[in-house]
Amino acid sequence: MRLPPAHLALAVLVAAVWGVNFTVIEIGLDHFPPLLFSALRFLVAALPAVFFVGRPRTAWKWIVAVGLVLGVAKFGLVFVGMDAGMPAGLTSLVLQIQAVFTAGIAAVVLGERPTPLRVLGMAVALAGIAVAAVDEGSSGPLGAFVLVVAAAACWGASNVLTRKASPPDALNFMVWVSTVPVLPLLALSLLTEGPSRDWEALRTLDWQGVGTIAFVAWVSTVFGFGAWGWLLHRHPASMVAPFSLLVPVFGMSAAAVILGEPVSGLRGCAAALLVGGVALTSLAPAGRRRATGVPGTPPGESGESGELRESGELGELREPGTPSASVVPHDRRSPVPVAAPASVPVAAPAPVPAEAPVPASAEAPA
Repeated sequence: MRLPPAHLALAVLVAAVWGVNFTVIEIGLDHFPPLLFSALRFLVAALPAVFFVGRPRTAWKWIVAVGLVLGVAKFGLVFVGMDAGMPAGLTSLVLQIQAVFTAGIAAVVLGERPTPLRVLGMAVALAGIAVAAVDEGSSGPLGAFVLVVAAAACWGASNVLTRKASPPDALNFMVWVSTVPVLPLLALSLLTEGPSRDWEALRTLDWQGVGTIAFVAWVSTVFGFGAWGWLLHRHPASMVAPFSLLVPVFGMSAAAVILGEPVSGLRGCAAALLVGGVALTSLAPAGRRRATGVPGTPPGESGESGELRESGELGELREPGTPSASVVPHDRRSPVPVAAPASVPVAAPAPVPAEAPVPASAEAPA
């Protein structure tokens, strides 16, 4: 079974949008302080969409938790890190380490036991991060690099929270999550960036600034997550998820073409290790975990052996950067939670039967 050509093109288009989104963020940071820019992004993503997606279909405690961890912590760190000098292309690559953080946090919090192949993938991805750190440490601010790695860790935590939440509708969940970070980010911006700097950015707002906000909010977040959820609703996650690995390819390419960012030999090596490691971590068969006493295990899903087969870490919300953290049904008979990032950006579902694995890479980036 293969994706129809039109659906395949849509999956590639979404990956391209999420990759280009990092370059758009870089341009937007020339117009706005980072925390104000992030707040405006979520405000525009939530309005007017919140009036069209219907009432929340997930408990508010999960919406608030994911909104704070994903929206405030993850995206706040990404925007601040990029403003501090982290290149857009490298950011799109380094954020993919969230799959490793997700697997590690799930092992501690949910008691999951990763398979040897998944552990190997995590080790390869971490080697890629080490190579990228050496490259950035010799050519750019290492502190900004650390902020983006911390953002990836927050993304991993939000993925596990999303799995616990198990939202039934990807777009509805992401739009309501987008309402949470607006006020906290605005407050942080006023405290750390200052009212005068924020006011100056709004007073001198031009069409390029408006365009960057519109792209990261409506194109990367609303269109990106909506299209991704539409694909996951119609096809197995294992067919759709691998396309998210194209995000850093488009991200680094767009940054090189539009911003003139160089791609050194070390950065190319880091990209190969990171993408390969994330692919192994995300797409390898998942391990097992004890059903008894494991948080988030639905009643009646344990087998005779007392163990529960795990489907995978998650499935995007991730923007681009965007932007990682939604759940959509695999088909009309058996819902399969899939967490999507961001520009934008996703997230970890509840356990599903072994015959319908959900790769971790189904989540989307910033």
